[in-house]
Amino acid sequence: MTIKEIVATIKAKQPEIKTVYFVGCGASMSDLFPAKYFLENNARQLRTSIYTANNFNYSTPAAVDNTSIVITCSLSGNTPETVAATKLAVEKGAHVISITINPESGLAKNSQYQIIHKFYESYGAKMEKPARALELACEILNEYEGYEHYDDLHDGLGKIFDLINTSAPLFRSTARKFAEENYNAPILYVMSSGATQYTAYGFSMFLMMEMQWLESSTFHTGEFFHGPFEMADENAHYVLMMNDGPTRPLDARALTFLQRMNAKYTLIDAKDFGLSSHIKSTVVEYFNPLMIGGLTRLLGEEIAIKREHPLTMRRYMWKLEY
Repeated sequence: MTIKEIVATIKAKQPEIKTVYFVGCGASMSDLFPAKYFLENNARQLRTSIYTANNFNYSTPAAVDNTSIVITCSLSGNTPETVAATKLAVEKGAHVISITINPESGLAKNSQYQIIHKFYESYGAKMEKPARALELACEILNEYEGYEHYDDLHDGLGKIFDLINTSAPLFRSTARKFAEENYNAPILYVMSSGATQYTAYGFSMFLMMEMQWLESSTFHTGEFFHGPFEMADENAHYVLMMNDGPTRPLDARALTFLQRMNAKYTLIDAKDFGLSSHIKSTVVEYFNPLMIGGLTRLLGEEIAIKREHPLTMRRYMWKLEY
């Protein structure tokens, strides 16, 4: 079934949906955030929340019932906590849609509807997971409330993967410079805003801490001036993900301060790669995390090469009981 068909089928069964929950762990939870952000910004009646899977399992929202859509996400489709959340949501009567690369996974087999995406084929493909979640959120909104920029968002979805793949080679030199400047940094601070907030979180938590064992911290650029800016000096290392859209002034203010303090920073600016030249202004803010997220993969690749530490290397994950 297509995403449009999935939502139409749910609508036929349940004409009234009150709540939409996004549930995942780790990078998959981060990848769900742009869709949640989109729905939260545009829905007038639908309520939406995002949960790490075990929080959903142990402290299940009381509103989860047959008027809920629960979207669960796991790349492999076999993350135990997310499979458990999928089963629980079904038991509660929710309409459960899974997003994964694996149609034979526990996630897919235990959900009523499945969205199967690509990942390994290209830098653009690595952003299919958040893109399909965004498309799903748009379809839910349009089906239940209507969405005036529906065509603009779908037009953007048709362009974003090629734009990421075209931009990646242009970003390679910046990624190599990032690796040279940060391979032995004592700590790396990562920040952004808007729909890209959790892209910063994901890069810090998973590409740096999980995959490189590097100390890292992340925060919203709007919160930078409410504590974290005290750490900014010539010895501090930052990654700033700059959005094209309404929250850009928050990112620009942070950039100005980093420059003023002579901090070391790597800037990923969506405008540098022509995002607003290809995506309509009505929806461009929701494509920032896709554009920027695709480029962060190059930062991870280059620092892994510099440190001789493959992105697949783990100390504990998949090796110990935990």
